[in-house]
Amino acid sequence: MFARDVPPDVAALSAAETLASAAQLHAQRNRADVELLELALHFADLHPDPATVPGHHRVPGGERGVVYGGPGCPAVAEFAVAEFGAVTGRSTGSAAAYLGQALALRHRLPRIWAQVRSEHATAWKACTIATACLHLSEQAAAIVDAELAGIVDTVTPHRIANIVRAALWRADPAAAQAAAEARARQRGVWPGRTDEHGTTTLYVKAATGDIIRLHATLTQLADALADLGDTDPLDQRRAKAIGILADPDLTRELLTVAQHLTNTPTPARPQPLASAVPRPQAPPPPPCDQAPPGDSQPASTPQAEQTATAEQAATAEQAATAEQAATAEQAPPLEDQPHVDDRCEPRLDAEPGPDDEADRDAPHPSEPAFDERSEPLSAPDHNNTNSGDSGSNSRHINPAEPTTDAGMDAAARRELARKLAAIKQGAHSNHPTSGAGTTDNRTTDGHTGGAESTGRTGRKPARTTTLYVHITDQTLLAGGGITRVERFGPVYAARLQELLGHDQITVKPVIDLNNKISVDAYEIPRRIREHLKLTHPVEQFPYGTAETTHHTDLDHIQPYNFNTTGPPGQTSTTNLTPLRRHSHRVKTHGHWTVHRLDDGALQWTTKHGYTFRVDHTGTHPVADQP
Repeated sequence: MFARDVPPDVAALSAAETLASAAQLHAQRNRADVELLELALHFADLHPDPATVPGHHRVPGGERGVVYGGPGCPAVAEFAVAEFGAVTGRSTGSAAAYLGQALALRHRLPRIWAQVRSEHATAWKACTIATACLHLSEQAAAIVDAELAGIVDTVTPHRIANIVRAALWRADPAAAQAAAEARARQRGVWPGRTDEHGTTTLYVKAATGDIIRLHATLTQLADALADLGDTDPLDQRRAKAIGILADPDLTRELLTVAQHLTNTPTPARPQPLASAVPRPQAPPPPPCDQAPPGDSQPASTPQAEQTATAEQAATAEQAATAEQAATAEQAPPLEDQPHVDDRCEPRLDAEPGPDDEADRDAPHPSEPAFDERSEPLSAPDHNNTNSGDSGSNSRHINPAEPTTDAGMDAAARRELARKLAAIKQGAHSNHPTSGAGTTDNRTTDGHTGGAESTGRTGRKPARTTTLYVHITDQTLLAGGGITRVERFGPVYAARLQELLGHDQITVKPVIDLNNKISVDAYEIPRRIREHLKLTHPVEQFPYGTAETTHHTDLDHIQPYNFNTTGPPGQTSTTNLTPLRRHSHRVKTHGHWTVHRLDDGALQWTTKHGYTFRVDHTGTHPVADQP
């Protein structure tokens, strides 16, 4: 049906012959994987812990022995891992993990290793088991080895996790209990990766009471936005409220203005800015733990509907059991899940299907799988803008698809932005918290300025955030296009306004990365460090993956000559390169060499003579190798 470029020998194969060839290649690949594990083990044996080598003298920053496979595995000379990774196309961290898997299979999981060597088990699946057992004691690993040796190719990752957990409990119940309690006490806030729409997911693990209060505050701010004329759905207004909550003065001022608007006697709720057609008001739902009101109770008014407090939400949600809260946290709402007003109680998920793994914990943000976490299956769409409206007419939408609700038009959004800007100006005029804006340092155009003052209240200036935006001259001339924001990735130029928000902004001079900067001193000034960070976002080591930060080592490619007659400008953007500390030590003490090529790339040579070119496109092995 579609024309494809297929080699002639493959194009001539029938379906049966194609399957036979694929099976043969699969078997060959598995044998190659086993051979590579054997070579990794032999390479590790050739590079034992330097402390065990006769005549070895330890120097500061020199090579050490590191145990990569877990308890019971021998230590390996740490610099050897970097060279093994380079010749196999892996980063140093990935190579360390791979050698650890090989050593763990041989020393901790001998039954599984025997199955792998006899080609009765797939090598990569066995490596997965070795990684899962990395934190286990030798006794617990032996239990896993006995239970999984005969079923390596049939067990799923979910079952592996369960077996490992059970083995830990059987081998060391006290340690397992301590680990479980420590994980239960773990708290944190982790931002996810930014998608192509300029949206980032934030993961929060905190005390249930704090989450309830945060959710109630966000809902209260969402209601305040509705009072200003924001007709976007409730969830979208809650998302906007996060940006507002980041500014305490704006939060306080907005809630005060909303309270004033709510207490002002009006015959009906203010009309949305985007439409002059009145919106019918739905009666607020009764509290979840009470029966519907009778005829003797007074009817709810729009004002009462608008001033639903955070305490009401907190009281209702605290009534939910701990089991319900945990269920709601672990899994997203399903498509066939009837909507429940989220201000009354948490949304409970339906029973999982036969192919779902309901009891699998979400990956920890420090694990690689965290970066691959998918978005929730669906999100509720509140047709009514007020958070107290009934959810009976709600439907589920896919967050990846644009909503079909009319929402606010461009004029209404500009009017809402004008109101928020005025409220923020008033907030910072009354409660100045940052040096960027005070009533004593106003410019003629009405904007605030002056970085010296801290305001009449004497409060500490707010912490500032620096955004580095990479933009080309073509994008500037065209007025649109793609830009790159440090730590966020590619962003449409039109989305920069949303990224910056309505905050007080100081535009710094453009940094031209084509300029060459140098000093005569050994110490590296901040302007050179900033220049190198922007030029090389990732360390310039073969297959390096460490992100360049202000704390990354900057290595002098040509060693600095401390002689008073040494050449000037040795500390320069052309003679410095970012390296993580381990890579820096490998270069200094591991017999690796590096020099700068005429085109600006780096050419690295390993201890055993393998050469690699590292440039802005990545790592490339040089053709002529030993």
